[in-house]
Amino acid sequence: MSLDDRQKAFEDKYKHDQELQFKVMVRRNKLLGLFIAELLGLTGDKAEEYAREVISTDFEEPGDEDVVRKVMADIQNSNVDFSEHRLRKKIDELTSVAKQQIMSE
Repeated sequence: MSLDDRQKAFEDKYKHDQELQFKVMVRRNKLLGLFIAELLGLTGDKAEEYAREVISTDFEEPGDEDVVRKVMADIQNSNVDFSEHRLRKKIDELTSVAKQQIMSE
């Protein structure tokens, strides 16, 4: 295998890994949005719409802080008893769930 072949293989793997990570984060955010929607008393189309809002919020800046800020503000505005610590644990949990779901598809 030539150096160019190895470089192309590395670039292809990197691209695949980035696409996989993106899919996992989108799925995680959807699952999180649906979970939080339930806490907020949203169902059906309103829950789906909220999940889409959570997904789109994640494109505002790198990392999870934009999602955490949005969701915590919504939780606090609705007087739901759910701490930021619990939210971050739920995000970690749902990241694993999302990765399992994407890998099994």
